[in-house]
Amino acid sequence: MDSADFSSSGRSKGLLKPVIGGIAVIVFLAAVFFIARSSGSALPGGMVLYYGDGCPHCANVEAFVQGNDVESKVSFSRKEVYLNKSNARELARVAKHCGLPTDSIAVPLFWTATQCLTGDKDIIAFFQQQL
Repeated sequence: MDSADFSSSGRSKGLLKPVIGGIAVIVFLAAVFFIARSSGSALPGGMVLYYGDGCPHCANVEAFVQGNDVESKVSFSRKEVYLNKSNARELARVAKHCGLPTDSIAVPLFWTATQCLTGDKDIIAFFQQQL
């Protein structure tokens, strides 16, 4: 074997470690991106009332909930969307899942964990059925 054979195989072995390291970094970053993206696209598991501070139709729903002690019979959470960008993004995902146009999402919107109810009348009618 002459010296040219040793230098080319040594060079190959020297390049192998950085290539494997680079591939490992790419795989790791892809996994992190996938996990972050999939966890951010999850729909809420329970019932959620999306509302906006100052929204008159939201106030109608709130008055009905308070006046009829709805929360003692129906378990749900409230998420304000005008001031909370994370809640607004979640509302957009829920609306998209329900087939609602995401460029004109309105509140109040109630997520039953399987479907969307929009507007105070539909939401109040849902709560009346639960009482």
